[in-house]
Parts: sequence; C-alpha cells; structure tokens
Amino acid sequence: MSNLNRDILYLVFEQIQNDKKTLFSCLLVNKTWCEIIIPMLWRNPWERLNSENGMILLNAINSHLSDVTKNKIREHMIFTDFDQKPLFNYISYCKHLNLDEIQRMINENVIEKSEISNIQNEIFNIFINENMKYSHLYVYQNFDSRINFINGAERCFSEIEFLSCNTDVNDDIITILTETCKSIRKLELFINLKNNNYGIIKLIKDQKKLSDISLTRTHFDDSSFYEILENSLTKHASTIQFCKFTRSPTKLLSSCINLKKLELGSKIRSISTSWYCLKDLSFPYLQILRSSSVPVDVMTSLIINTKGFLVEIKIDCIWYDETSSKILIQAIYQNCPNIKYLKLKIGNCSILELEPLLISCKYLKVLFLLIGEGQFDWNKLFEIFTKSSSSSLYKFKFNINGQPKLESYKLFFDNWKGRHPMFLQIFSNVIIDFNFNIIERYKKEGIIKKFDSCYWWDQGNKDFEFN
Repeated sequence: MSNLNRDILYLVFEQIQNDKKTLFSCLLVNKTWCEIIIPMLWRNPWERLNSENGMILLNAINSHLSDVTKNKIREHMIFTDFDQKPLFNYISYCKHLNLDEIQRMINENVIEKSEISNIQNEIFNIFINENMKYSHLYVYQNFDSRINFINGAERCFSEIEFLSCNTDVNDDIITILTETCKSIRKLELFINLKNNNYGIIKLIKDQKKLSDISLTRTHFDDSSFYEILENSLTKHASTIQFCKFTRSPTKLLSSCINLKKLELGSKIRSISTSWYCLKDLSFPYLQILRSSSVPVDVMTSLIINTKGFLVEIKIDCIWYDETSSKILIQAIYQNCPNIKYLKLKIGNCSILELEPLLISCKYLKVLFLLIGEGQFDWNKLFEIFTKSSSSSLYKFKFNINGQPKLESYKLFFDNWKGRHPMFLQIFSNVIIDFNFNIIERYKKEGIIKKFDSCYWWDQGNKDFEFN
C-alpha cells in the first residue's frame, strides 16, 4: 500500500481524516505519506487543543516567524523554543482560523503584559496575509484584540463558509467580513445580553448560500436584538436546511419549509412553554430531529407532522409519563418507517409499544433507551428485542438507574444467537458488576461484537456510528 498512487492515497486518508491517532501513525511510513497527511492534520490545528499540546502548537507557530521577529520577542515569552525550523510550511495548510485560541496561547505565555499587543500582531500576521485563505472562522467573547487587517485580509476571509462567533464580536472583523465574504453556509451565533454588534445583521443579509444556522441564547439575552436578527435570517428561510435553537424561535421556523435537520433546546433542564408555538408546524422533508428539555407533546406533534423522511430522532433531558411515552412511540412507528437511530425514554408500561415499533421500523440500526427509576421488566424488553428486531438492528444503548440482573442479560445473549453480533453500551449511576469472562465467552461465540459499560458522565465521549 505504501507504493499506491498519491491520488489514491489521498482519497484513502480523506476517509479517515477524523481518526487523528491513525493518521499520526501513518506519518512515519514514508515521505509521500507524510506529505499527504501533514496538510490534513493542519487543516484545523485548534481541534482537541488542550493545556498539554498547546505549547507544542505554539512552538510550531513561532517557528514560522522570521529570525528578526524571533529575536525581538524571544525575551518576552516563556517556555518557547524559538530555535526550531519547520519541516513544512504548516500554517499554509490551515483552513480553520480560531482567533480566540491564538490570543489565549499568546496571553498565557507572555511575561511582560505591555508587549502582548506587539507579539499578537507579529503572530497574527502569519495567519492573516495575502497567501492565506480560510473556510472556517471562530471568534468568541474572549477575543478583544484589534488586529491590523490590511495585509491580505480580503483574500483570507473571502471564501469563509463557516462562521462561529459571539454577537458582540468587534467591528474590525464584522467590517472585513461584510465587505469581502458572501459565501457563509453555516452560521453559529452566541447571543449576548448586551453590546451586541448590529453589523452582524447586514452580514447575514448579504450572504448568498446560507443553509445552516445555530442560535445559542440565554434566558437573559437582548430580546430586541434577537428579533431583528431573526428577521434578517427569515430572508434565507427557503434555503435553510439545518437549524439549532437553544430557545424557541418566534417566527423563523415557520418559514423554513425545506428543513432537513432540527435541533431544539439545551441540556439545562428548564422546560419552557414557549416551545408550544411549534406544535402546529410542519416540516415535510425533515430527516433529523433532536431535542433536549423540550416538552414531549411538542416533539410528538412535530413527528406526526413530518412526511416519513425522518431517519434520526433523539429526545433527551425531559421527563414524561407513561401515557405520553406510549403516544410518542406510536407516533414514531406510524410516521417514521425509515428511522435508523432512535433515542427516547421508556418505562415499564410502554415496553409493549416497542414491539410494533420494531416491526414497522425495519431500517432501525441503533436503539438508545433512557430507563428511569422503579420497577422495570428487563426480561420482557429483551424478549421483544430477540423476537421482533429486524436484521438491521443490532446496536443497543441503555442509560439506566441501577442495573438488570446478570441472568436477564444471559437470557438476552442466548436468544440472540444466530443474529448479527450485537453492540451493547450501558451507562448507569452505579458500577456495572459484570463478569467479563462471560462477555468474552459471548464474543467468542459471535453473539457480542462490542461491549462498553461506564458511569453516566462518560457517555458524551462514546457513541456508536450508525451509517
């Protein structure tokens, strides 16, 4: 494989571009592989940045400075290696620019605070010049530098497709984006209580391809600014296909008739009646529906008002009674024949509704059940799984209080014999007391492919793919 054509190698590595560990191991194969992989790793150097690798990144950045600049700022920075020479022009491969992260790394490593501004300008000049062109830009509330945007900034930001920023972003950035950029497809805005920059409104109006928006609001943000912001987004309603709102929008969603993906709410468990304005909306082309802390009857109505294209439903961080649970599950199997990924809460009285769901939803690949406190008939649940699951369903995930008896699991595993080996993840508020020798035995028998168990708070780092 090391002798494959460069174009073929590029296509192979593109398929695993998010698997950084594998890419790093491939760097050492030969020069050709290294030359293909390095640009991929440097597209977004801010990804997975932490205190341990931040200094390594800063050293790599500083290595691109001229000798004159290095000598000028050397004595003002700590723990920085100014003597290394870069093997590649790493900065030239960057497609993501995170101004906050650059500022943070500089501020944390400058000894004399009076020199911060000068050092920032020197390092920002590496990233913002006529030789650079970015697709992604990140600017948050901590960024307060006044950058000299005269050296090629028009080229740098002329093809930005993704913008993530706070709405109090400084005028320098908004001005240059408004003058040069008409290509933003995805917009993430974090709306502030005060000092919102109304220049964002003009920036939004001038975009030609806006299709993906995310609005993060607090309960104390500037409602007057938000209303103007929402009105500016309404202009793009016919092209918007992806929406994420942490609080209920007032007008915008009713105009987004071509919506394919909708995320509502946040993991802060505060239920708002404002979501009820969505109950009568219809999104005929919706494919992905996710919610956190949104009333379940609102979600049920949204599901009923779709036209059978939903492939993913996640309903999280909300309590609802058994009657509501039954109505929700019925709405899913009556309206979502193509569902592939399903996450929802279930109780003892609604277990039986899973049987018609599994029979009707033959394309279901991943089933994630949230099971609360109280008596729960695990044997019945597992019986329905083994009796009614289609051949495509073999990935299960449980978030539970307590744990089932080992005998219930063994019954499930024994009855699964002859099917596709299952993937099973369990998250609990207690230690899962498994005899892992038993798990290994079922793996050898081809009944279990993968098994994970851990505490609730680890679940954000683990999930099964369902593609």
